[in-house]
Amino acid sequence: MKTDSLLRSFERVLMIAPHTDDEFGSAGVLHRFIRLGVEVRYVALSRCEDSVPEPYPKDILGIECLECTRRLGIPENNVDILDYPVRHFPAFRQDILEDFVKLNREYRPDLVLLPSTFDTHQDHSTVSKEGFRAFKFTSIWGYELAQNLNSFSNTVFIALSDQDIEQKVYALSSYVSQSFRSYSAGDYIKSLARVRGIQSNAKYAEAFELIRLIVR
Repeated sequence: MKTDSLLRSFERVLMIAPHTDDEFGSAGVLHRFIRLGVEVRYVALSRCEDSVPEPYPKDILGIECLECTRRLGIPENNVDILDYPVRHFPAFRQDILEDFVKLNREYRPDLVLLPSTFDTHQDHSTVSKEGFRAFKFTSIWGYELAQNLNSFSNTVFIALSDQDIEQKVYALSSYVSQSFRSYSAGDYIKSLARVRGIQSNAKYAEAFELIRLIVR
């Protein structure tokens, strides 16, 4: 497939999740990258301990995140979970930027996946803005988290195979503590992928906002 050649042109992909579980917006593409042998690194900025519902332990989202990324095929040594307090990222903008600058220097990604610039969640918006500042000389795609969007510029569509979408649903089911959230349902995940597939002449797809495209 021609798309495989395009995706393989990215040697190092960096997925940045403001919170553990924000890979809901890109897990299918992450699985496709991994299937193609592309190196993927995953960084979450918060375990969201203040948002964990009872009776789960405070560290449950970190545990579930490691299981989710394992199911996607990301090696554990390529997964980092930081300790920023959920819902308070705007107060730590400079620290987050400095972490991103350091990450960019160390990892040198070819493609960065960030929350869309249309994302209204305060933590996601902070990550999107500071991520652009740190990675502005790198290609950047903004992933879709529909529950946070008033609108969305779906300018990149990546087709997913049956295997990719089934693995996405399976991986995200690791978040048992978040199963009460409507967007965690497998039928919703597949339905959104079908909509994006219909829009791009594929069975399933994920859509992204093209924030930056660097061609060298």
